[in-house]
Amino acid sequence: MQLGIVESEFASVALSIDHAGNGPRLRVEDLRTGQVGFLDALELETLAWLPEAALHPLLDPSLHRWREDGVLEGRPPLN
Repeated sequence: MQLGIVESEFASVALSIDHAGNGPRLRVEDLRTGQVGFLDALELETLAWLPEAALHPLLDPSLHRWREDGVLEGRPPLN
């Protein structure tokens, strides 16, 4: 079920509901790269309660998005 597209000068993502897993989850597709991620209800609720400042470290594209290998130093790949 397609929900829509959210865009800014920094990103463009398509949002839809995926029912292929154990339960419904939000499917987020980066329209620039085609990378897809999924968020379940618990992860979405966590985002709703998380202080905005807690997201700031994740918003640095040089940490993961712009690396050729997609791997953070000393950490396994994010899937």
